Parts: sequence; structure tokens; C-alpha cells
Amino acid sequence: MTMTDDNETAAAPLREKAAQQAERNAVKPAPDQGITQLAGTWNPKGVPASPASIDADLWPGVAQPPSGAKAAIAGKAAGLLFKGAVKRLPLRVEYPDGAVLGTGGPDAPVMVMVRPEAFEARIGDNGLIGLGESFMAGDWEASDLAGVLEVFAASVDRLIPAPLQKLRTLYLPRTPRQERNAEQNTRSNISRHYDLSNDLFSNFLDATMSYSSALFPADAGSLGSVGWDALAEAQRAKIDRLLDKAGVGEGTRLLEIGTGWGELALRAAARGATVYSVTLSSEQQALAQERIAAAGYADRVTVALQDYRAVEGEYDAVVSVEMIEAVGYEYWPIYFQTIDRVLAPGGKVAIQAITMPHGRMLATRNAYTWVHKYIFPGGFLPSVRAIESVTQQHTTLRVRERMGMGDHYAATLRLWEERFLEGSREVAELGFDAVFQRMWLFYLCYSRAGFQSGYLDVQQVVLDRREVQL
Repeated sequence: MTMTDDNETAAAPLREKAAQQAERNAVKPAPDQGITQLAGTWNPKGVPASPASIDADLWPGVAQPPSGAKAAIAGKAAGLLFKGAVKRLPLRVEYPDGAVLGTGGPDAPVMVMVRPEAFEARIGDNGLIGLGESFMAGDWEASDLAGVLEVFAASVDRLIPAPLQKLRTLYLPRTPRQERNAEQNTRSNISRHYDLSNDLFSNFLDATMSYSSALFPADAGSLGSVGWDALAEAQRAKIDRLLDKAGVGEGTRLLEIGTGWGELALRAAARGATVYSVTLSSEQQALAQERIAAAGYADRVTVALQDYRAVEGEYDAVVSVEMIEAVGYEYWPIYFQTIDRVLAPGGKVAIQAITMPHGRMLATRNAYTWVHKYIFPGGFLPSVRAIESVTQQHTTLRVRERMGMGDHYAATLRLWEERFLEGSREVAELGFDAVFQRMWLFYLCYSRAGFQSGYLDVQQVVLDRREVQL
């Protein structure tokens, strides 16, 4: 996906394309063709079928697989590595010639190769970026996409032979300079995701418009089958726990880093707090302000279009929900130093953060991935150890307690995925084409697989300044 780097127009190409497609749909309607025009037919589980054609201007990395002698050689090598890896994995990989690889039984997730040579060329050229791009293009299919990706996530350390893993920095792409989260780039990075369309997000989020892990109650039943009706209340429970841990109540001066669409600010204002919330998404700011005004809290909540580094003042509490992931590895000290600088004496901090194992974090901190290219430019997940280390080395803050809830995120993502597919017609009518829909589905399933496999976790972390015992 190519996007301009200008702060005000970073998401413009995709939004403009969506608007143009939506306009064409409105001008030339056809009965029951809203999805067919954009995404072809759909399989019984709702996965968008392979797009009949791909706009090369909008999707330059997807429209055609790599070609040429170098790509052919890399593809052959990648194909051999892939086949060697999946032979040992509990899934089924089915090829057009009837060959089946993997140790999975009849109930195992199935990966169906549609265009094996194109798949191999993409992963040979771009590694795991190619895995995602090949799904977007329709080179392979899976009715249980999250199940297939969970197998890969659980085996991530063993997919590539150890000697080749040491060479990854020589052949894998590096993060473009314009996507590093320096202040001049951050607005652009955030805009490319969060400014796509408020209507797109409202299509699969619940009434709270919360775009982070919910916290389901103990009596909700199995998280593997918890239903949509439980999600909104579970989102409020997640927010309330963070506000409780930060001590937010009547008269609290609260700083929120990362507004989202305003639900946390609303609930804090309802407690009597005065809230200063910062975001770099103009779309989120507009809807959050609208929701806050409608609830009658405009006098208690300020939503500023501002980088967290520019925040001034003093606050009794700081809360930040799944925003540290967008900060970037090299900027974590600045993030926590900013919080330390504005936190009043006796104040508390509560953050919710997606985390990964420390060893994998160190091994991948310079990697450029499919998620960076298509979903969250500039993002990177911390480990718990990294949070503790950064705060100890660069601030007076210390981790006081934390709670892991990765299984709750898996359930949240499953519900988003189901809702996204149920609303596929509306997504198409917004102008988002089949490639986008397959991209977004891959993103949701890719994320869910990480939590289901245990590769990822999400933590609520409470910090404060502890007295030094002499």
C-alpha cells in the first residue's frame, strides 16, 4: 500500500479510492451485487473470495507476484523451506496436484494452495510480508484462517532453520525512515490506520467504540464462545478497572494518552474527573468530541490533536490504553519520561499494553513486517521486561502490579472478526474493495492467532513512584 507522507493527507489515497468506488456503486446499483462486484463470491464461513482484478496503483505489492530470474530462484528456495516446515506442523496444506502436507488430521485447519508458484515467489521475496500479500491476492485460501495462522504463530521459532534466522537482517526489508516515529512522522503513521473511516470501525466495534481488549467477567462462560451481547459491558469493565487502578474519581486531573473514540474519557468524566486527552487521529478526535458533547461532558473533557511528547501540565493520573504499541522501540524512554514529567506527586499510572516474549522482541526490533506495511506503520510491541527496564532506567516510575488477559483479547478479536464479516456488504458499500477486506480479515485473524497461541499477551500495568527505603 502506498501512502503519501504528508501529515494531513497520509490516508488520502485509500480514502479517495473508497469514496470513488462508493460513488460508482451508488450511481450504478445492481440487485445483490454489492459484494459480488467488489469481492466475488464468498465461502460458507464468509472469507472474501479471490479478487477478480487488483488495482495496481492502490495495491502495488499485491497486484503481481515478483518475477524474473532472481525471484524464481528465491521462490524455489522459499518453497522448499516452507514445505519442509509445514510437514512437521499440525495442519493440512493442500496443493492443486493433490499433494497434502502436514501432520493434521481431519479436523485440523486447512490451507489450500491456489497459485503455489505465486505464493512461493512472494514469500521468497518478502518473507512473512509475502505470506500476507499472497492471501490478499488469493494465492491461498483458508476457511479457518485464524486456525491456520495460530499453527504458524505457535511454531514461529522453528519455521526457519536457526542458521538462516541469523541471516534475517541481510535479506528482510528494513523500516522506511519516513515510518520511524519521530515527531514529524507520527501523525502520518497514525492517520494511515485510524483515519481510514469512522464508519469502517463502527461496522465491527461495539457501541462503546472501544478498539482494544475487553475484560469479560468470570460468569461470562467460556471465552471461546462468549457472545457479541457481552462485549460492550466487558469493554466498560476493562476501562473501569484501569480508572480504578489509577485512582480516578471526583476532582481527578486525568491525562489520557490515546483518545480512541472517547469511551474512557466519557467514563472518567462521569466519575467527576477533568480529562485532557490527546490523539493524532483527526477522525477519532471529531467523533470523540461529538460523543462527549452529546453526553454533556464537554466542559470536563478536552480532546487535543497533539503528540504525547508535547503535553504540558500536571496530572493526578495518567491512563493509556494500547497506545504504547504505536510509540516505537527507540521512543519508549521518551514515552515514559513524558508520563513521569507530568505526573503529580502521589499520582498513579495505568496502561494497557499488548506484549510479546522478550527474546522475540529483541530478535525482531528492527524488522519490517506485513503489519507495519499494511496496518500499523511504526508500531512495535514491548515485552513486560522491557517496560520494567525502561521505567527503571529512565524514570522514577516503577511497576507496582500487572494482570495478563491475553485470552480475553482472543475472544474480543473473534467477535470483531465475526462482526466484520457479517457487515461485509456495508464495508463494500463504503468503497473498500476485496483486497482491503481480505487484508483486514488477515489482520484480525493474524492478531487472534497470536493471542490464542500464547505468542502475544495483553497486560494492564499499574505504575507509581515508590519511596526509596534507606
